[in-house]
Amino acid sequence: MRAWQETGERPAVAVWTTEQTATFLAFVVSDRLAVMWWLIALRGLRRGEAAGLRWADVDLDAGVAMIEQQRIANGQMITVGPPKSAASRRVVALDRHTVRLLREHRRRQRAEQKAVGECWGESGYVFTAEDGAPLNPDFLTRRFRRLVGESELPPVRLHDLRHGAASLTHSAGVDLKTVQAQLGHSSIVLTADTYTSVLIDLLAHAAEATARLVLAAAARNPGHRYRREGSLRKSAGPAETFEPRRPVNRRSNGHTGVKRRRPPTSHRRPTKIKGA
Repeated sequence: MRAWQETGERPAVAVWTTEQTATFLAFVVSDRLAVMWWLIALRGLRRGEAAGLRWADVDLDAGVAMIEQQRIANGQMITVGPPKSAASRRVVALDRHTVRLLREHRRRQRAEQKAVGECWGESGYVFTAEDGAPLNPDFLTRRFRRLVGESELPPVRLHDLRHGAASLTHSAGVDLKTVQAQLGHSSIVLTADTYTSVLIDLLAHAAEATARLVLAAAARNPGHRYRREGSLRKSAGPAETFEPRRPVNRRSNGHTGVKRRRPPTSHRRPTKIKGA
């Protein structure tokens, strides 16, 4: 985002900082679709997945949402189909705060249904229009753009809010493989390639944090220093030479030398001479 503001060239992935994301979510807290913006910003749903999410796909007691379908805009025609890929058909974990927001959203939706009465169109979707009708994904894009403009935050696309979810999750210490599963990418290579610019910033932050850790440890132990190799050699003194000792023969009455060999003994019996 900083490079975009300085150069004017929009990168492939432009995301808000954590503070900017929090500012936007606080700004739209009174919006009818505030919980949807929260889901996209933190869990990385695509706009079609958010528009196609049904209450039947959400288990608030278990804290999970199943991404089973999406709504696709083709001009004025809206179709419902499977997620973008096989990997996009996934289970999204919901934290306790998100579960609480969804429960409150469902109560408000039921209140709207009661107020509208027979004009309410029961669609079963989590996020609907004020009369219960399903949402057009293009409408979400236009509404998001208007809200961003009103918030006076740096302009990002609705899809960039999904990118920001990956950045936030990885910044929270989650490994890239888990980020891949959360976003529904078919390959971890796709995840790494898509968020290369974001990951470089995170890796730089990790490098700085690692250096600070080591420097802090060194500052706490100023007296501990490794001796140089030269000082170690000096303290050891000159090298001593040793000559091998000659073996001592303890069986030769204290005299050193080679052990004496006994003369060979014949084991043949003497030949008997028979008398004449």
